[in-house]
Amino acid sequence: MIPAARPEIGDEERAAVDRVMRSGMLAQGPEVAAFEAEFAEIVDGRESVAVNSGTSALHMAFLAGGVGAGDEVIVPSFSFAATANAVALAGAKPVFVDIEPSHFSIDPAAVEAAITRRTKAVMPVHLYGHPADMVALAEIADKHGLQLYEDAAQAHAASVNGMPVGAWGLAASFSFYPTKNMTSGEGGMITTGSSELARAARVLRNQGMERRYANEVVGFNTRMTDIHAAIGREQLKKLAGWTARRQANAAYFDQHLEGVIVPPVAEGAVHVYHQYTIRVVGHDRDRFAEELAKRGVGSGVYYPTPIHRLPSFAEKADLPVTEEAAGQVLSLPVYPSLTDAERDAVVEAVNAVAGAGA
Repeated sequence: MIPAARPEIGDEERAAVDRVMRSGMLAQGPEVAAFEAEFAEIVDGRESVAVNSGTSALHMAFLAGGVGAGDEVIVPSFSFAATANAVALAGAKPVFVDIEPSHFSIDPAAVEAAITRRTKAVMPVHLYGHPADMVALAEIADKHGLQLYEDAAQAHAASVNGMPVGAWGLAASFSFYPTKNMTSGEGGMITTGSSELARAARVLRNQGMERRYANEVVGFNTRMTDIHAAIGREQLKKLAGWTARRQANAAYFDQHLEGVIVPPVAEGAVHVYHQYTIRVVGHDRDRFAEELAKRGVGSGVYYPTPIHRLPSFAEKADLPVTEEAAGQVLSLPVYPSLTDAERDAVVEAVNAVAGAGA
């Protein structure tokens, strides 16, 4: 079976872990500081604050930016639950709006229509590695005096008009979960152009203190360990090459897949293909996936249930584009270690199942 996702871990990462273990400096030490400085280079030099997960990055960014009780944050419902969970954990209310149909990103027109006097912020998700329409969203945020956050969990090194994701809004949050485009084993990163927000995030991640035992606020323990940071540093060195391979795999699929809708790329956008997500139209999507599995090809559905319909939120919302996407999307293997033979096997399986009318 060709898996839907495959973590990329090499000897360099193993050696980095060994180096840290031998150093005896395991928590929030020099490796974390070095990882933050190196990651800043791919987000236009913005300050970077490492934490223990992508969800923590979202949560700490909101708290550091002053989002809280009584505020509304406009988000897409077509995303992983953490997008909205972080809003709720900050004490604010997620307001779910629809996506545009081509790139699965939040619809700027829907954002503007949802703004109320309580709206504090907007947070697009760069879903599957394709950046949201940041030009339009930045204009809307500026027009209405709103904070702009980015959920960049899946979009390391993606960009819009030459500007990297993570450098557009007040703050952005990245994930280093094992199957992301790069990993630290587990972890996250906040990036921001605000020194005040960066300092607040550092205080919040460390029990509310910058200096030991000088607690300023009620904080959390969301620090990244040096072990995780050392893995992340090695992965960061490989990110450009891995991204190029993902893009090459995607281009091959674009040229050879038949009977499905392949993912378009917006003008000015650099897609980094965390997922290569097709639309299955005219077929039962779940049966389509089952037939692929019979042919040895794994796939994934991200995401079968929009966040607003999850029991944790259970909100009524009219989001037809979101609902349609949730019933059609199917993500195929696109990771860097996918071999040419596996890539051909994916094409053969998809074309056979599409042609058979699954």
